[in-house]
Amino acid sequence: MASAEFVTLEVADGIGTIRLSRPPMNALNRQLQEEIRGCALEAGARADVRAVIVYGGEKVFAAGADIKEMSSMGYNDMASRAHELSGSFSAVAAIPKPTIAAITGYALGGGYELALCCDFRIAGENAKVGQPEILLGIIPGAGGTQRLARLVGPAKAKDIVYTGRFVGAEEALAIGMVDVVVGPDDVYDTAMQMAEKFSRGPAAALRAAKAAIDGGLDGDLASGLRLESTLFAALFATEDQKLGMDSFVENGPGKAEFTGR
Repeated sequence: MASAEFVTLEVADGIGTIRLSRPPMNALNRQLQEEIRGCALEAGARADVRAVIVYGGEKVFAAGADIKEMSSMGYNDMASRAHELSGSFSAVAAIPKPTIAAITGYALGGGYELALCCDFRIAGENAKVGQPEILLGIIPGAGGTQRLARLVGPAKAKDIVYTGRFVGAEEALAIGMVDVVVGPDDVYDTAMQMAEKFSRGPAAALRAAKAAIDGGLDGDLASGLRLESTLFAALFATEDQKLGMDSFVENGPGKAEFTGR
């Protein structure tokens, strides 16, 4: 288990949990952001981590940036800092494994931007998500304008960003801001159940699938297809490809036990 003051990486049975703990609201100050980066890099590098959950605890995911810290900054301060802020969250997006945000309570501003960096978002029924930066006279600065628009489309993203409104769990589910809504007490367990499925899967193929989808969205279709072909062919050098195909021939689909190699 890796730990710092506000963020820990807890690993058990192939699942890594990046846990935020800066009471009362997990405000994302500079130190917490850098600790997130460190845990994300470690989770990505560790062979014993096959899937990752990002979790803020039972009460709140992360209610946003530390406004007290940010309010004292001028243009020159933020001009040198903005790319570091975005980069700390991008380290989560770059984890080459399935990632799940387990959202309880508020995931607002930087908190929701952190959730956007995950592959899936599971929210409690009482969760509130959104990008309220406009209410402070600014815009999202850690991926919110870009990842949200790619997730829900430009019109819905503009509604959320322009108004700064808090979006309840059911509406968030309907428009695609979250993927699953469960009882507040079931959020982490549901994320664990999803992560367990991925932790037993073919690690190289899951890594390739993520790289193909994310990489393809960054470019044109022809480039994406070339990327897909390259990643597809490379998987024929893995042990899991042989196991998966031999199992299919002998026992039918869905019965392979993968090794992650």
